[in-house]
Amino acid sequence: MLKQIRAFAQQKSRPCALRLILAFALGASTALSFAPYSIWIIYPFAMAIALWHSRMLSTKASFYYWLSFGFGCFAIGISWVHVSMDVFGGMPLIASVGLMALLALYLALYPALTGLVLSWLTKTLNNDDSDDSATKLSLWRNLALFPALWTLTEWARGWVMTGFPWLWAGYSQTQGPLKPLASIIGALGLSFVLAMLAGALALCFVKRYKSLLFVLLACFLAVWITPTLSNIHPTGENVKVALVQGNIPQSMKWEPDALWPTLLKYMDLSREHLDADIIIWPEAAIPAPESMVQEFLDNANKVANLNHTSIITGIISHQNNKFYNSLIVLGNHNQKQQTGPDYEGDGSNQFKKHHLLPIGEFVPFEALLRPIAPFFNLPMSSFARGEYQQPNLSALGHKIAPAICYEIAFPEQLRDSVNLGTDILLTVSNDAWFGSSNGPLQHMEIAQMRAVELGRPLLRATNNGVTAVVNEHGNITASLPQFETGVLSATIPLVTGQTWFAKIGQTPLLIVCGLLVLLGLGRRFKG
Repeated sequence: MLKQIRAFAQQKSRPCALRLILAFALGASTALSFAPYSIWIIYPFAMAIALWHSRMLSTKASFYYWLSFGFGCFAIGISWVHVSMDVFGGMPLIASVGLMALLALYLALYPALTGLVLSWLTKTLNNDDSDDSATKLSLWRNLALFPALWTLTEWARGWVMTGFPWLWAGYSQTQGPLKPLASIIGALGLSFVLAMLAGALALCFVKRYKSLLFVLLACFLAVWITPTLSNIHPTGENVKVALVQGNIPQSMKWEPDALWPTLLKYMDLSREHLDADIIIWPEAAIPAPESMVQEFLDNANKVANLNHTSIITGIISHQNNKFYNSLIVLGNHNQKQQTGPDYEGDGSNQFKKHHLLPIGEFVPFEALLRPIAPFFNLPMSSFARGEYQQPNLSALGHKIAPAICYEIAFPEQLRDSVNLGTDILLTVSNDAWFGSSNGPLQHMEIAQMRAVELGRPLLRATNNGVTAVVNEHGNITASLPQFETGVLSATIPLVTGQTWFAKIGQTPLLIVCGLLVLLGLGRRFKG
């Protein structure tokens, strides 16, 4: 099989369309490396074949080759995006699929940029594999320059135009053997390692097996040593939590007539779990501004106080004539007490979402876009942005670092909210927008990676799944089935200490990648 692929690559006279089809197929196959399939090994193999194949191409052809590879990655990997536009956004199926394809094409520009720069920087590569200078340059291209460029472009994809860091290669390791390394180098660092592994695999196609053995040995030693470098250890304290999954149909969630039935449902589901230390309701569980449900908040606050518990819930807060997608704490804040203060709604012990979802929570160029289609006028698509860094929430004296929905995909943002006093990571979401697609499952694996990076247990409360408890190693220890109403009750062992990633973040990795690219520039001009 490899001989056939090699022969195909060496025949430059073959129509370009066939190469692009192969690249698309390779990119599309990487979707199997992420949830719910989690066949992680596919990603480096697909990348390796693409890397080896593209070494024969011109700079221009390399750009289009990796553009096709990236388009395959995202057209298949995030195909679930169209569900919200089609089912809930009022768009015809062809329009929703078209917009999803445009998004995938935009995201494909980042792998294409990797291919373009890689080809340009190694333009002097000799295609004669027996040549010593070509061998050295090939090793440099595959094991240093390609991983650096891939990592930098993934990082750029995570912040340009507010960022879309979905399907980073590193997330394929949520169920993979390299996952422990995320506590030091993060998910983006895992992308670097996987790109290096792909580079070593590509060298095997020309019988340079030593590189692969070296990379595999280095990975094995790194994974083996990582636990010895960790100072995360149990405190001996446990917290009992109850995560409420209301399973409110998205079609009803924002209907005025459904407001009070929704509130009563969450309260009724929580009633049998008032012995928990912390009860958590998902994003926008209370789908109304605080002022509209003040009586309910007062009563829920009293119930929580009387039972020595806290209720953390998603709600729409309204302050200074602005609406925020927020989390508030009802009941006990700092300690167990039966007669706490009434709920004030003054913004204290409250978290306001900072990283808003384009279209869903704010509409860029809204004067132009809102009249075009109902999709651009979704409920609650005019939120204001909270501060980037906010204090941890306090529930029964436990410090909780929150992230609302999409925010969990941004590792540095959550990292900047975590400190030595943080006990628990919390993310709440409403993935009902995406139905039974792979989107919510991919969202869950991203959240798991945050637990590994920051060395803290993570709670994920959602409207219709996946609601789960994750330990500090990124493993799901308890969960509820999707699309069912229920309450997940669990006891969480708390830990203390700091991971290396919590201390240093992504900066050292990005500096190394930047230096490798600069070195590549120097070699290019020197050559």
